[in-house]
Amino acid sequence: MPYREKEIEKKYYSIGEVAEKFRVATSLIRYWEGEFDIIKPKKDKKGNRRFTRDDLEKIQLIYHLVKEKGYTLAGAQEIIKKDLHKIQDTAAMIQRLHEIRGFLTAIRDNLDGNGK
Repeated sequence: MPYREKEIEKKYYSIGEVAEKFRVATSLIRYWEGEFDIIKPKKDKKGNRRFTRDDLEKIQLIYHLVKEKGYTLAGAQEIIKKDLHKIQDTAAMIQRLHEIRGFLTAIRDNLDGNGK
């Protein structure tokens, strides 16, 4: 099996990286930051947002509720306030399943000879 370098986990992500990950505009991430008090990115000296892995999980939760489940922002806010821990576990599980799917797809492609 060919050598594969382990993907390095970043500590901070820019707003552009976050928007790209969720395939949304950076303005939507900034808007959600204002609407949902669970998103609190750090800011550097220039005022650039730096999102942590925890922030990404919270954005994944909001994305799941608003974009995938079709909740309004008010509805998503209510759900988050009512049952935050349970929903975070679900969002983390969904994210992990997406990661596993990508990993399995890479293995399949490698076995098929397409990963060269």
